[in-house]
Amino acid sequence: MTKSLLITNGVVVTMDADRRILERGHVLIENGRIISVGDRHPETVEAAERVDAAGMVVMPGLVDTHAHAGHMLTKGLGDDSDRWMDITGQIYARATDVEFWAAEAALSAFERIRCGTTTAALLFGGGPDIMRTETPEAAQAHLAALADMGLREVLAVGPNRPTLTHVYRSHTKGSYTDSVIDPVHQLSVCAELIDAWAGRNDRLRVALSLPVFNRRELEDGAVYDLSRQALELAREKDVPIIQDGHREGSIAANAARLDLFDHRSLLAHCIELTDEDIAVLKRTGAKVAHNPSALMSVFGRCPAPELMAAGVTVSLGTDAAAPDRPFDMFRNMFQAHRYHARHFQDDSVLPPMQLLEMATIEGARALSMDQEIGSLEVGKRADIILVNMRQPHLWPPANPIQRLARFANGADVDTTIVGGQILMRSRRLVHHDEDAILGRAERAFRQMMERINIA
Repeated sequence: MTKSLLITNGVVVTMDADRRILERGHVLIENGRIISVGDRHPETVEAAERVDAAGMVVMPGLVDTHAHAGHMLTKGLGDDSDRWMDITGQIYARATDVEFWAAEAALSAFERIRCGTTTAALLFGGGPDIMRTETPEAAQAHLAALADMGLREVLAVGPNRPTLTHVYRSHTKGSYTDSVIDPVHQLSVCAELIDAWAGRNDRLRVALSLPVFNRRELEDGAVYDLSRQALELAREKDVPIIQDGHREGSIAANAARLDLFDHRSLLAHCIELTDEDIAVLKRTGAKVAHNPSALMSVFGRCPAPELMAAGVTVSLGTDAAAPDRPFDMFRNMFQAHRYHARHFQDDSVLPPMQLLEMATIEGARALSMDQEIGSLEVGKRADIILVNMRQPHLWPPANPIQRLARFANGADVDTTIVGGQILMRSRRLVHHDEDAILGRAERAFRQMMERINIA
């Protein structure tokens, strides 16, 4: 029997090419894909599961194009960003084990499901440049936990900077060993992870990350050699390179020295760009992950509206989940509007529909997944959220796009569906014990903190 699901009676925000909004529409799903979207009640098999979306908006799941694995269990540590960065570096290098990364991944997925984020791109580590790819076990544990939770994710794994010395501590049965990490060896582990997950799960992909090097750093032989090897690996494995922290000429420098970018490249932050940087983005088709809530957006501005006007794909990322921001993409939509409206002193910059595009179909395009997700169209994967609009802060029932982009938050998501599978309904996980996820994460957190104190 065909497994089918019918969503009816909601305001369907399709985000298709015509940006159709169906006031009392339906979405019909079979075997994980959308087979009908319309404003009339369709005929369907009697066995179809039905979801009455009266009072709700039915829309594509949100796409977060820049975040970090690990950060869920470092929130609240340190009084400011510098102290948080120092503590997080110690934690990642000296106090984690495989269980930490599995428990953190489940907790991260739990928050994303609650916030309506059905797809995210995460760097495996980061912040203070501590990438946990000295062996494959930690990343394998993360990916296995995500597979169990049912979300869609691109996990970017990569090496540390070759110009720094990193000592990692491995914990086993109450004892530990320290070792110096070799970035070239990390690349071989990344290749192993890419191969291990290629075609294994249609919701999970492994990409390659590479530190952002500026023009001066690229003159260093070790930096150049590592970057060249990473580029060759990405092209050989046909995976994108994802980078965190481009700014002030770094895009142009990497293009000139390495020819690093193509249409699959995803570059996060992109603040204080030069004219040469922007020219490279336009020429290569590289995509931008704009993070209006991130610390880098305090130190400089990503010219997101100008880039989009020039034809560059710009998506939204949360840079979650620490030190000071959650996975709530609705919050980031609002933050993005205020960030650029204040810069231009013009409230018409980044209107509601454009913000919703950045968080859905443009996010999918940034991940080269727009043929599969990002809008509610026949043939696409059924990644869908239902947003409860019958609430005082979302009332009166007019202009759903404005209400979503200006007033909604992650706690308004009632139902989250990925690949036709209902992961959350009435704000409760369907397949998992929420208390068990929280308890597991707390145990991993306390174990990690004990190790930091001992260290």
